[in-house]
Amino acid sequence: MPDRMPGGAKLQQPSLRDYLLTRKPATAPASHPAPETSTGAAVLEAPPPHRPEPEIEPRPRPAMMNGRAAVPVEQVGRALSRDAERLRYRLYDRLMQELDAQRVAAQTNEAEHRQAIEDAIEELIKQSDVELARPEVLTLMREIADEIIAFGPITALLQDDSISEVMVNGPEDVFFERKGMLYRSERTFRDDEHVKRIIDRIVQPLGRRIDESSPMVDTRLLDGSRVNAIIPPLAVKGPSLTIRKFSKHKLTDRDLIRFGAMTEELAEFLRGCVGSKLNILVSGGTGSGKTTFLNMLAAYIPPRERIVTIEDPAELQLSQENWVSLETRPVNIEGKGLVTQRDLVKNSLRMRPDRVIIGECRGSEAFDMLQAMNTGHDGSLTTIHANTPRDAISRVENMVLMANLDLPAKAIREQIASAIHLVIQLSRLSDGSRRVTHVTEIVGMEQEIISMQEIFVFRRYGLDENDKVIGALEPTGIRPMCAEKLELFGYPMAPELFATLESRSLRASGLRPDSDEMLNALGQSAPPELFATPDRH
Repeated sequence: MPDRMPGGAKLQQPSLRDYLLTRKPATAPASHPAPETSTGAAVLEAPPPHRPEPEIEPRPRPAMMNGRAAVPVEQVGRALSRDAERLRYRLYDRLMQELDAQRVAAQTNEAEHRQAIEDAIEELIKQSDVELARPEVLTLMREIADEIIAFGPITALLQDDSISEVMVNGPEDVFFERKGMLYRSERTFRDDEHVKRIIDRIVQPLGRRIDESSPMVDTRLLDGSRVNAIIPPLAVKGPSLTIRKFSKHKLTDRDLIRFGAMTEELAEFLRGCVGSKLNILVSGGTGSGKTTFLNMLAAYIPPRERIVTIEDPAELQLSQENWVSLETRPVNIEGKGLVTQRDLVKNSLRMRPDRVIIGECRGSEAFDMLQAMNTGHDGSLTTIHANTPRDAISRVENMVLMANLDLPAKAIREQIASAIHLVIQLSRLSDGSRRVTHVTEIVGMEQEIISMQEIFVFRRYGLDENDKVIGALEPTGIRPMCAEKLELFGYPMAPELFATLESRSLRASGLRPDSDEMLNALGQSAPPELFATPDRH
């Protein structure tokens, strides 16, 4: 290599060629060993004089494992050739030795910071004896810069708007979720220390730490994305990182209707429920869309009302101006300073809220939430992890017991029956789609059992040829008891809104809803009292 750079600047350090030749062979990536001759001697491959731009093809390969389809592998971004892969971490190590830390630290603008690093990488690539196509050079520059100022191999995954979640199970196991389906990424880390370094880069600017004394952390990025990390000794197979991204586009009710998550009839009903200040509990499993749905419900709150949200961590994105967002705080390094959701719920009642929204009920704060709902703070919203509406009510009861107040079970159930008006169940189906599966009204108590009635139910009919779920959210034909309150608040609901699809089709055929023919067509018998007049009794 020449002693001078193309611009005439004199090199102050050995060339990358000399550096690579003097490095120990053990530093080369184990996944790309050099080919051997029949005598066992390693053969150094001479680079070709010109390498055309590699053709990158998407590689979803549904391999079979034990008779079942494995997670498909999908490439995000441009794949590097073997020569470029060999150079990546060697260039990174060399750059960390040659980089002027003071010059990089002086860069206050992120774009300028990245540009300075990419320029240094390009100079090192020119010093190497490996000829790469220009697209590979640009990819290598970007990926090494990501190692220094971004999040390493998962940077491209985090920048892809179609990806909703990124999961790192280990250096070689990186997965992501797209449209509700999991894929395995071809992007990998160098080793466990590489994963740990990226985790530290994520949590340190947020004022959090992760080490052997505190091997778990749950926080959020500046854009609101939720981050969970856990390291050995708790993570047996190595550091694990999970990032749930926030959509840059806030989903509205029109979006959820377009995606098939709910119907226009349900949207009209829920708008009236929120506007009439009903207390609503959103239930669902992990990744079923509870926070997204809670955001959508909160958009129905009139702008004149004051809202206080309580979360751990903060994720809601409301559009109202009169909104106060509260977030819990973990213990500090001295084991002090803990602020729980229950503490924030108690404090929020002194902030003159018209609405109290709890991001997710997990423990004893459920008791204070019920107290708030029963003492004038109508219209409160919260979410809970449960599989069915009945399970959601049982979980609320169990969480109230966590407050250690020694309340009898009947008293707790009476509090729940009077505080919560509606339970909305969300589910992530087998095809990855998220749907509203139940809308259930709590109607009171029967002896010691909470009475509930289904207003809307998702009926599943099977799968199509693409394994997509075939089904529809249908009304059950029961007019909710809250319909009168909705009408008093200015949200009248037409009777047809809650009519079953069968009765709608028969009504379209000209049958009266109270006729004997209609009831017989629906598989029911008409009681004589239905058509009786007072003088016939």
